[in-house]
Amino acid sequence: MYPFSYFKEPDRQRILDFMEAYPFVLLSACNRQGVPVATHIPVMVEEHGQELWVYGHIMRNTDHHKALLENPNALIVFQGPHCYVSATWYSQKHMASTWNYMTVHVHGKIEFLSDEELQTLMQKLSLRFEDQNLESAVIYDNLPEALLQKMMPAITGFVIKAESVDNVFKLSQNRDLQSYENIIRELNERDENSKHIAAEMELRKSELFPPGKPWNPHRFDS
Repeated sequence: MYPFSYFKEPDRQRILDFMEAYPFVLLSACNRQGVPVATHIPVMVEEHGQELWVYGHIMRNTDHHKALLENPNALIVFQGPHCYVSATWYSQKHMASTWNYMTVHVHGKIEFLSDEELQTLMQKLSLRFEDQNLESAVIYDNLPEALLQKMMPAITGFVIKAESVDNVFKLSQNRDLQSYENIIRELNERDENSKHIAAEMELRKSELFPPGKPWNPHRFDS
């Protein structure tokens, strides 16, 4: 990930809110031979004190399941909105265009759940994505027993305790005020991803450019 401090989101709650808003993740790992595997799945994040635990499930006996049994080290990628940023919007000339985006990476070792823990997870997950609607026909507790007996043996639940949580919220923080405002204006004229990035930039504008303080072009030199 980018090591630049000005592209890092320091606010823990903003990071947690981002993970909650974008729960469909990329789960990546390598088997014992170093061959990478990846699966796209929905997950649920829970806080236990200052620790973060990520829960989800995958199909049994797939290349991914087998790789994680051999090598429990896993990477979870939360991906949010992203968009192209044209250098023609900058106040400076002869600059390179770029891409703005928001992502969180969680590293940790996977632990597979027992059958009872998997059932609890599926109850929580189904309620989470059905907006806690106890009347929904598709939450775990309302599914037909015959379907559950067929479905549950085919999947395995897991939990990953976060050993590290890193992020890049690349939102043109290294641009001057004029460029920053130009980018917001241009993105608001484009697709929904672009508008979302523009809204995130607008939220941070007063933090990046405090009223009454002059722009410091050297604050990103180190």
